[in-house]
Amino acid sequence: MSSAPTTKTFGKSTRSVPTAAEKAQKWYPAEDVAQPRKVRKTIRPWTARSSLVPGTVLILLVTGPFKINGVPLRRVNSRYVIATSLKVDVTGISEETIEKISAAKYFTADKAQEKAGEEAFFKQGEKPEISSSRVADQKAIDKALLANIKKVEFLASYLASSFSLRKGDKPHEMVW
Repeated sequence: MSSAPTTKTFGKSTRSVPTAAEKAQKWYPAEDVAQPRKVRKTIRPWTARSSLVPGTVLILLVTGPFKINGVPLRRVNSRYVIATSLKVDVTGISEETIEKISAAKYFTADKAQEKAGEEAFFKQGEKPEISSSRVADQKAIDKALLANIKKVEFLASYLASSFSLRKGDKPHEMVW
């Protein structure tokens, strides 16, 4: 069997006629055959924005100091913050504390043993206890940050103020 179409002449004209292998099917299966979906996204490693460096003051604060604005140490997705041009000196914080806090397991919730019955029902409203190591870490970071914040005039009141936009404000055009 030849794979190329054959040419036939009909009167003065010639045309190519497909072979049996090239002709369209006369029937199709009743059920479609499932094919795996193609992934269109490429997997890229996460990289931080260039504006997010240690000490940068963000609109949604990642860390307090807790004494100024009541925000404890927490991890926030970088998509939810706006970096400002203001920076706080973080040289007083030890490398050991920074490595401990930047570990992935530091911010994961401790899975307590789940209790069933009446005890679990009545303990739902109680606040979970904060571990003493997290309180010590918060105090160590706050102590170093507060010493550097007090050196800059009005920085403590700036950090304590809440951020808001008014009608007509365009945050993408603002210079932070």
